[in-house]
Amino acid sequence: MNYQYDALFHNVRIASMQDNNALYGELLDTAVAVKDGHIVALFDAQNSDEFEQHASAAKQLIDGNNQWLMPGFIDCHTHLVYGGNRAIEFEQRLRGASYLEIAQRGGGIKGTVASTRSASNEELLKNAVKRAKRLCEEGVTTVEIKSGYGLDIDTEVRMLKVAKQLEQLLPVSVCTTYLGAHALPHEFADDADAYIDFVCERAMPLVATERLADAVDVFCETIGFSTAQTERVFNKALELGLPVKAHVEQLSDSKGALLAARCNALSVDHIEYLADSDVPMLAQSGTVAVLLPGAFYYLNEVQKPPINALRSHNVPMAVATDFNPGSSPLASILTAMNMACVQFQLTPEEALRGITVHAAKALGLTDRGIIGVGKVADITLWDIDTPAELAYCINGHRPTAIYKGGMHV
Repeated sequence: MNYQYDALFHNVRIASMQDNNALYGELLDTAVAVKDGHIVALFDAQNSDEFEQHASAAKQLIDGNNQWLMPGFIDCHTHLVYGGNRAIEFEQRLRGASYLEIAQRGGGIKGTVASTRSASNEELLKNAVKRAKRLCEEGVTTVEIKSGYGLDIDTEVRMLKVAKQLEQLLPVSVCTTYLGAHALPHEFADDADAYIDFVCERAMPLVATERLADAVDVFCETIGFSTAQTERVFNKALELGLPVKAHVEQLSDSKGALLAARCNALSVDHIEYLADSDVPMLAQSGTVAVLLPGAFYYLNEVQKPPINALRSHNVPMAVATDFNPGSSPLASILTAMNMACVQFQLTPEEALRGITVHAAKALGLTDRGIIGVGKVADITLWDIDTPAELAYCINGHRPTAIYKGGMHV
């Protein structure tokens, strides 16, 4: 028999994340029809005649038992692929060692670079799978993964290829980001401009030609790269047809966010020191503000992002784990939601939108993050009374079912 639908979800409460003036974009008494990996219809499940008509056209009927149905979650900022870990440095810091002292001993980002360069592809993949699995267990169906722990061509390319391999091993879509301008490698010690030359003239053209990355990122900060150096990377990326995003205003107000907005960046990430007066420029450019509460917590920071200004100017706020070995070894998107609420005073709805519709926008994706017709059928089911529970309870929930492209995984 030729079925009109592959699956039909019914008896569900839907947190659609649509902008329909309802809390969480709630859709009442609505059924969801899926075909060829996409949502193809939403219809009134209370109308018995209409429901029976659609149900008879479905290969599989999925009774949600009055659970909450939501889009698959999107972790739009991670550094999942790297060698080694920094647990010993964590212990050293708690014993009084400063970040500078640890770096001078060969630790910090440079330590991770050394470990990543020496790791085999098999080692990088094995450990990346472990980390990504933790995210998938909580309903993450799309993840962004940055390079930036190779700082040479060979390792950066290997990192990006390993990141894409996760799609073959786990039920997750991977967006890759080239973050060559993450730190200064020892080969270019004290010559940041020469390293930016290398990034722009040698590394990025290869990344673009081989289609290894979906975007380009820069760590624009006092301990990273200047706004002038960042602008060079952005200009080259845009010339090569790659959208840009930026780590900015994490430790100081360098005006990197304004530069990113002028370049129509997909997102500006961290932004604890973003000035209220710079927020309208983000609104004008459509750039998403990505909040990374894990790094804020882990580094024991006190300067908070300008949440009220972002709200008042309707700048979309995404939330991500920033999973990385040094400043946010956080393998839980739900904990990131809780942290965003507790530390940054987001509402649970803002936090949930931050890992769905706004996270999708931060990656330039228009086909997910919402339960709506035409969207990818990345769907999760939750046995909860209200979506607020996901932000309220730390490590208290897992989805009862996950569907990736309409397939139960």
